[in-house]
Amino acid sequence: MAEEHLPHKLCLNERRQLTMTGVTEVVSFDDTAVVLQTSLGTLIVQGTELQLKTLSLEGGQVEVDGSVSTLAYEEPRQASGWKRRLFG
Repeated sequence: MAEEHLPHKLCLNERRQLTMTGVTEVVSFDDTAVVLQTSLGTLIVQGTELQLKTLSLEGGQVEVDGSVSTLAYEEPRQASGWKRRLFG
C-alpha cells in the first residue's frame, strides 16, 4: 500500500501559537527547539518556552505554543562523490 501524502499547512498566530498539518513524526523537542518530519521535509521550530500542546500523528496535526523565533526547513542531503555516481 502506498504511503498517503498528507497536506502540509502552517498557521502562526502572534508568534505564540503554531498549528500545522502534514506532520509524520516528532523527531525531538524541548523548550527551545522542536524538530518535525513533515510530508514536505524536516521542519525546525526554534524559540523559547516551546510546548507541544496538540499531537495527533494519525491526522498529522501538531500545535506548538511558546515564543517562536525561527521556522526553517532542512534541505535533503545530496549523496556526494562516489555515492552519487554509484546510486545516482
